[in-house]
Amino acid sequence: MIVDVHGHVSAPSELYAWKAGLLAHRGSHGVRPPTLSDDQLRAAYTAPNASFGDVSHFHHLDTAGVDIQLISPRPYQMMHSENPPRIVEAFTEEVNNVIHRNTQLFPDRFRGIAGLPQTMDLSVEQWIPELRRTVTELGFVGALLNPDPYEGTKVPPPLGDKFWYPLYEALVELDVPAIVHAAGCRAPAREPYSLHFIQEETVAIWSLLSSDVLKDFPELKLIITHGGGAIPYQVGRFLPGGVRSGATPYLDRLRSLYFDTCLYTQNSIELLLDTVGVDRCLFGTEKPGTGSQIDPATGRWFDDIHLLVEDIEWLTVEQRDALLHANAESLFSLRLPVTSERTA
Repeated sequence: MIVDVHGHVSAPSELYAWKAGLLAHRGSHGVRPPTLSDDQLRAAYTAPNASFGDVSHFHHLDTAGVDIQLISPRPYQMMHSENPPRIVEAFTEEVNNVIHRNTQLFPDRFRGIAGLPQTMDLSVEQWIPELRRTVTELGFVGALLNPDPYEGTKVPPPLGDKFWYPLYEALVELDVPAIVHAAGCRAPAREPYSLHFIQEETVAIWSLLSSDVLKDFPELKLIITHGGGAIPYQVGRFLPGGVRSGATPYLDRLRSLYFDTCLYTQNSIELLLDTVGVDRCLFGTEKPGTGSQIDPATGRWFDDIHLLVEDIEWLTVEQRDALLHANAESLFSLRLPVTSERTA
């Protein structure tokens, strides 16, 4: 069994054409979503896609041996910094509805991770009804948490700030994890959105571990994507400060968070596992996505992370099982079939 905790929705082009219309008229022509058929939704997973290396979403999952994938909105599409708020809310709700329909069409392959309408023109409390709807009515098992709803245009409150506490309270009450994953990065910017992700994850960890969040919410489950940004690889810069202050050792604090393996080299995955421990890591690929290109040096897809994990010789059988599925099953309270019957 392989559970991939870092997947994103594949959707018909009509969904994103509707989004383009929302941005063009800013809701003045209404926010009614398009009518998408089940066949259109199925085709988004079964048809070859040029953005995915000219193969389908399911081809990627099947050849990588992924049995269950947790799917969330495509982060760069989430338009949190746009206005008015009603178009952000409308698009977020419809993408979550599409994800739910995917989980109904392919119940043996997908579980839902919710997007939230994180426009800063609304209060945090106004984001929470969509979290409650997706978890309690649609059966979603977690939510994305974007640490930068301004998408690079302003400086948001860091995740250690009490600004975020209402959301943390709701996550704990509902007993679902949040996957920390930035969204877009609007021009003018010095970096592309992929680098923006890494920077925001790095700042998120620094802020959380420098605050009282994990003391105030000891049951809060936070997963940092893309291997935790830069922190696990620059952790030596933070160790001395903990010694000076007499605080809990930094590595112990780091292990209060979870991390996915969405890294595209074996060395980086090994360093992550060695730094935070296999028990704090979840298998994640973001497949198909940024890494869905063939590496000329190996003939593999860059995002064939299962092969990178297989090549780590020091992992025990128990550690591999924990990394590939057991940690995710426990953290997300997943109910999985005894044997996977892949539906493509």
